[in-house]
Amino acid sequence: MARISVVVPCFNETEVIETTIARLVQFCDSEPSHEFELIFVDDGSRDQTAQKIASHAARDARIRLIRLSRNFGHQVAVTAGVDATEGDAVVLIDADLQDPPHLIRDLIAAWEKGSDVVYGVRSERAGESRFKKKTAALFYRLLNRVSEVPIPLDTGDFRLMDRAVVDVLKTMPERHRFLRGMVSWIGFDQTGLAYNREARLAGTTKYPLRKMIRFASDGMVSFSRAPLRLATHIGFASSALALAGIVYAFVLRVFTSVWVPGWTLLFIAVTFLGGVQLVSIGITGEYVGRIFEESKRRPLYIVRERIGFGAEKRTALSSMR
Repeated sequence: MARISVVVPCFNETEVIETTIARLVQFCDSEPSHEFELIFVDDGSRDQTAQKIASHAARDARIRLIRLSRNFGHQVAVTAGVDATEGDAVVLIDADLQDPPHLIRDLIAAWEKGSDVVYGVRSERAGESRFKKKTAALFYRLLNRVSEVPIPLDTGDFRLMDRAVVDVLKTMPERHRFLRGMVSWIGFDQTGLAYNREARLAGTTKYPLRKMIRFASDGMVSFSRAPLRLATHIGFASSALALAGIVYAFVLRVFTSVWVPGWTLLFIAVTFLGGVQLVSIGITGEYVGRIFEESKRRPLYIVRERIGFGAEKRTALSSMR
């Protein structure tokens, strides 16, 4: 009998968490041929999310809760859950029920046929704005084009990973985490499963535009040196334009009588080159900043409390990674 660990990151999900738990428990009950553990990671929620999960954990031994000491972000919360898993395979699913729990059955079936990673491919995205759909599609195609590792299009973190993949993932300590890219980098046999993503059952998205931009930046910088190369290409292009301007000015000065001192060309040249320099410095600074963050070697997350893991793991501030 295979043991399946299901990791569910949560942040202020009090409106939906009861339904999420009920549907996951219902799915586990419908699969008696597998043993399940449901690991909920509370990422510093400010509502009753953790309390509701804890009450269910007291009644169902399959439900476990990890409470982080503050909000560390979705990708770190997922990592905290993955680190605590013990199953032969690990499933990642969000608490908002946009990824239907019953599809876990299909993920397991593909895994049992030999796939080491089975990831969900979003054929349809219900309940999302046209702007979000278009920008997400553009980002994934751009990232896949410039990335040094092929990353499947239109995917999220909804996936199943074999224990061998999880063990490798746990050795990757980077702070700015883009898990779908990290799993692609690991390799092994990976299979896509097309599905229609449902609308969020309740509550609001935890990924507004600002966080989406930051998340996209993490993916781009972590898996591609294209921004640095772009800065270099822009530098060469601006140098070529400057050289052309110098030749043009020299020809006017020596071979013609048209020479009207003015500030227009100078103004354009200075602002253009200044903009190029600032963009290049900004791109370089993004990479240098990440080096600085990694060099501090702070814990990736801090666990405030574990519930349902047994007495040996139920201590406050018991785990740092």
